[in-house]
Amino acid sequence: MRIGVVSLFPEMVSTVAEYGVVGRAQRRDLISLEIENPRDYTDDVHRTVDDRPYGGGPGMVMKYEPIAAALQATRARMPAGSPVVYLSPQGKVFDQAAAKRYSALPGMILLAGRYEGIDERLMESQVDEEMSLGDFVLSGGEIAAMAVIDAVVRLLPGVLGDDASAIQDSFMEGLLDCPHYTRPEVVEGESVPDVLVSGDHAEIARWRMKQALGRSYLRRPDLLQKLNLSDEQQALLDDFLKEQRT
Repeated sequence: MRIGVVSLFPEMVSTVAEYGVVGRAQRRDLISLEIENPRDYTDDVHRTVDDRPYGGGPGMVMKYEPIAAALQATRARMPAGSPVVYLSPQGKVFDQAAAKRYSALPGMILLAGRYEGIDERLMESQVDEEMSLGDFVLSGGEIAAMAVIDAVVRLLPGVLGDDASAIQDSFMEGLLDCPHYTRPEVVEGESVPDVLVSGDHAEIARWRMKQALGRSYLRRPDLLQKLNLSDEQQALLDDFLKEQRT
């Protein structure tokens, strides 16, 4: 997968490919990360990429010409079907479904905004999608771009040591993840749940699903509202809630 990023701080974004899952993917040539700095497409001594907003008001707006030129240069190196995604607090909330959708693409271009945002004419002519990490404001889109890259890359085949790890992640089934335990079996008098050491894989799977449903109900009920639970899942959730009341 080819990933292009347009950012005023390329050194900041490039660090995402130096560590962990994304770094491993790049070393295995499973991805390529290419970063363009709009300042390289300016023609004044100050390498100006922003200007005052028409109509007045605080802050500065990223200029059309250098951003458009950086996007054009990036797009020329990307495979067909690579959308331009603008990271902005005004975008749709990025979620696991979006990560899965992007991971199936041959490439994508992430535009990291700064200041008060980009000239709206860029939105109309250059941007395919607008994405946000959530209802809060960052100083720029670089951190958001790095989060999107990490979430997408870990879903690519061969990136994780065990592809099943991605399948079992939180949100992959629209639910939070279940609790996890490792050795030792007893810590400060607290034991691992008996079912997890029983060797009964069917019961372990049922327990994990019940815990995922219960956690989602308690912590993110909005997730359950988006799902059509099967009869078995509803029974597991009811059992979980009964246990909570006893």
